[in-house]
Amino acid sequence: MRGVVMYTAGDVRVEEREDPKIIEPTDAIVKLTATCICGSDLWPYRGIEPVDHTLMGHEYVGVVEEVGAQVKTVKPGDFVVGSFVISDNTCEICQAGFQSKCVHAEFVHAGIGTQAEKARIPLADGTLVATPGQPDPELIPALLAASDVLGTGWYAAVAAEAGPGKTVAVVGDGAVGLMAVLAAQQLGAERIIAMSRHPERQKLARYYGATDIVEERGEEGIAKIRELTGGLGAHSVVEAVGTQESFMQAVGATRGGGHLGYVGVNYDVQIPGIQLFFAGIHTLGGPAPVRRFLPELIQLIWDKKIDPGKVFDLTLPLEQAPEGYKAMDERRATKVLLTL
Repeated sequence: MRGVVMYTAGDVRVEEREDPKIIEPTDAIVKLTATCICGSDLWPYRGIEPVDHTLMGHEYVGVVEEVGAQVKTVKPGDFVVGSFVISDNTCEICQAGFQSKCVHAEFVHAGIGTQAEKARIPLADGTLVATPGQPDPELIPALLAASDVLGTGWYAAVAAEAGPGKTVAVVGDGAVGLMAVLAAQQLGAERIIAMSRHPERQKLARYYGATDIVEERGEEGIAKIRELTGGLGAHSVVEAVGTQESFMQAVGATRGGGHLGYVGVNYDVQIPGIQLFFAGIHTLGGPAPVRRFLPELIQLIWDKKIDPGKVFDLTLPLEQAPEGYKAMDERRATKVLLTL
């Protein structure tokens, strides 16, 4: 089969890889219908995260081709959406709603790599969720978004306790930030402030429910959020970037006693303990437990109540994945969908 391999930073190739096979009785083989490039894939692409002939991709939808003897919840022919973290969905941590920290957790990135024609998904019962039927083609992008960016944005909004009567500020206008805007709107937030400097992303943020746009960053961004909230700061803040500036901006934009949900993959972010201490805020984040939300998100998409698929603004065949990486790195694309 064909699949994406990143040899070194900036060196992305599409080449022949071995077809996956059932190894454990809890495995499933999925013939992928669509996959995509994630903003987090840019960390190794830019040399910030180590990479060496790494199998790329962790977002995926497709049709189950084969299952192991112990798989019970999905069967060959089912169309499925999977989380970017493998989980059994039965351990104590999974049952508490944190499947991304499952005792058997395994990242789909690198070990499995779903920017490919097929994938072996371990612990299929705990990782994959079947859709109510075979989806129409126009639903595929939206279902693919549920595999990571929608689920991650949703988790960020939930972690920030977005809801009725709340003002939500979203730091980051990439795919996850835009999905957090969508989630905040669905969760009933009264006001949603999107922090963005990009006209096209601002337009999409408005479409998903943003009521205000703030272009300022850093201390100026914090001051603007406080100005818009009577000097108090937002009740709920989502951090969806992962840089020093964005994280501290998110902390500063959160009112005392407010909630910060952080899902931007951060490298070299140093949080001054004394600043966090005196901020007096709740914080929750990390790798999103997408599996917790998949059934609900799939149903919302199936019923056409939400359309997260609009976050894909460039579609390319798998063979052109290197161009997709380049487009996202150069910010010519927010998120690239790869067709198979």
